[in-house]
Amino acid sequence: MGSYRNPILPGCHPDPSICRVGDEYYLVTSTFEYLPGLPIHRSTNLVDWEPIGHAIHREGQLDLSRVPSSKGLYAPTIRHHNGRFHVICTLVPGVVDGVYRDLPGARSGHFVVTASDPAGPWSDPVWFDGLPGIDPSLTFDGDRVWMCATAPAEGDAWTGRNAIWLVELDPETFAPIGERTPIWTGALADAEWSEAPHIVRHPDGGWVLVTAEGGTARDHSVAVAYADEITGPYRGDPGNPRLTHRHLGEDVAIQNVGHADLVEAPDGRTWAVALATQTIDGTDALMSRQTMLVPVAWEGSRAVFAPGAGRIEEHVEAEGVPEQHPWPSVIRDDFDGDALDLAWNGVRALPETFADLTAKRGSVRLAATPTEPSEVGVTAFLGRRVPTSRCSISASVALVPGDGALRAGLLLRTSERGCLEVSVDRAGRVRGVLWADGDAHELGETAVPPGAPVALTIGVDGHRVDLTAAGFAFASTDVAGVLTTGRTSWFVGSWFGPFAVGDGFADVEFAEVRTA
Repeated sequence: MGSYRNPILPGCHPDPSICRVGDEYYLVTSTFEYLPGLPIHRSTNLVDWEPIGHAIHREGQLDLSRVPSSKGLYAPTIRHHNGRFHVICTLVPGVVDGVYRDLPGARSGHFVVTASDPAGPWSDPVWFDGLPGIDPSLTFDGDRVWMCATAPAEGDAWTGRNAIWLVELDPETFAPIGERTPIWTGALADAEWSEAPHIVRHPDGGWVLVTAEGGTARDHSVAVAYADEITGPYRGDPGNPRLTHRHLGEDVAIQNVGHADLVEAPDGRTWAVALATQTIDGTDALMSRQTMLVPVAWEGSRAVFAPGAGRIEEHVEAEGVPEQHPWPSVIRDDFDGDALDLAWNGVRALPETFADLTAKRGSVRLAATPTEPSEVGVTAFLGRRVPTSRCSISASVALVPGDGALRAGLLLRTSERGCLEVSVDRAGRVRGVLWADGDAHELGETAVPPGAPVALTIGVDGHRVDLTAAGFAFASTDVAGVLTTGRTSWFVGSWFGPFAVGDGFADVEFAEVRTA
């Protein structure tokens, strides 16, 4: 008997998918407009995970340069077959002249990348032309391979009526063989947003279709169906939904449960990974949608999620896992290595395109861009996921001498519609600014000697954010109405880290994240 804490990954890691190869498990999650994209985590015990790479990790694989927040890389699936790892995903397009469509020379839609080593390198995308929808998944059955996804149902009778479809693929080229076939439209009558399909083998033979429905908010759920043949017909479990918190009320600390994938452990036990949010006084915390681990039992032919509890719990005791190691309470990066830590991301651009570790040893130099945090475009923002609801990030920031207008500091970002900064300019003016739907709200101001390094801190305590410069706490605000999903972001949680805007360079000598 061991125990673990949910979530099993710190920060925004939605739409989890999992596979096992031998004694090792591999997990991938959505990243939307962030790069590198689609992080790969590895574990030998399901409760302790290490990042090993990203499926989208180099220039030329994808173009996200004009993808707005909550678009981009949606709901990947990871599978292994014949010595190769496969990640299939959807790129939801960017904005051209105010309309969501492909950029010139760019692509959107479903794609698959492959690798012999999950740490990379990963291949260029192979695109699926003419296949609609989102949330693609792969199922390997001997020498055959099948793809399923979700799209609006034909003859749409109500908003959110989706159909899960299935098509066979050529195992060498991934080209579709034959026509798409609808196999499922939801477990409940008038179901909305039937999505997130995965087809896996039933332990007793046949197939299990795991889906989500209800939308990825409070009505989210996991529904299950069974079939003798992969093509169906699929029979809904009479107890659907098999996992949900929709009936527990707003006071429950874990909400929005759904979007599950299943994996079988070497000992024969079945586990699910699913997304959920943690809440504070009924409002989602800044991390937004995270990855949870749920035991699954088989009673007869039926899947029982979280047996004996029927819900996702923060602290779980279970057979088949060890005692989980605690997350570190302090993570410090002195930027003295040859490459950036895998935790750092850029918005619509790879960090190495604007962050240089060689310009000054023991620091990272950010090349500022003119894009404001409130705009869609490439921002020189080196961000990492906000790990918990009580945490802080501190950094020492110095502006490199120059003539151009420049400010740099720390940014707490949910989207271009909602973010918060503490920054210093060339005159030594330090400001706290909350950006909400394009408007800048001044939170406070102080001053430091011009040109000197300044220590800046963003502290997060639930939905309260405190700003500190050179040891002086000069501003605070409540961000529940701005930096939470459903307010200024549909699907993406918060990142924080150093940034630079304007003309010039800024050196960041260290960044330190602390959790309570």
